Amino acid sequence: MTIAFIGLGNMGAPMSALLVGAGHVVRGFDLSEPARQALVSAGGTAASSLEDALRDASTVILMLPNSDVVERVVTEAEFAPDSVVIDMSSSEPLRTRALAASLQQRGVTLVDAPVSGGVARARTGELTIMTGGTPPDLARVEPILACLGTTVRAGEVGAGHAVKALNNLMSATHLLVTSEAMLAGERFGLDPAVMLSIFNSSSGRSGSTENKWPNFILPETYDSGFGLRLMLKDMRIAAGLAAEMGTPDPLGGAAVGLWAQAAEVLDAGADHTEIVNWLRKD
Repeated sequence: MTIAFIGLGNMGAPMSALLVGAGHVVRGFDLSEPARQALVSAGGTAASSLEDALRDASTVILMLPNSDVVERVVTEAEFAPDSVVIDMSSSEPLRTRALAASLQQRGVTLVDAPVSGGVARARTGELTIMTGGTPPDLARVEPILACLGTTVRAGEVGAGHAVKALNNLMSATHLLVTSEAMLAGERFGLDPAVMLSIFNSSSGRSGSTENKWPNFILPETYDSGFGLRLMLKDMRIAAGLAAEMGTPDPLGGAAVGLWAQAAEVLDAGADHTEIVNWLRKD
């Protein structure tokens, strides 16, 4: 089928290339000329405009920075009749629900399908894809999403975006407290590798102890492929959802505030694993 892929950045580029490799016709659009040419190199087609990308596309995938950009693109777009839009961006769940209702009035289906796994798993097609939508709508897009990773239905439309943001709030909070503990242990004289070995066989283990510290922080590469400010954006979405739902979030709210402080100090392109360097500066 013909897929329009809008947003060919760090995640969109390898994902669109996988779809080309699976035999789909992919027309991609991005404001960046090098990003468009990278899709051509992968065997896809570079569209000269959003309108060109959407022409006759039965499926549209969005991998965009936030809900503001998603809504702007959708508002400007002329979709093919009975097409389906898959929003794989990290969007705000309540706004996703409203956008789905608006598109439904135009005869277009929207499902949300944000991902976890970073650039490395985007390249290998091993992403975790959190989907929101009705079972029939999600069954319609499953053959496409299966090229990119493993799907888990979170619930109705918007549910994927909700659980993605909540997951990243948890992940960021884990990483911050893990880094505090690791730095305290180092200062005491403990071997970081020994600490991680013990944590990973004990109740303190997490994705931070099993992956982020050993693979990106100890080697001092800080190249997980997920920016600190992107993490902060997702954390804020989760905190906003808690506020909308009227649920308590004293720890989550505090974590958002601390990550915001780090974002003010660290370089604009800092990887999220560099949060430890902000702690070290204190």
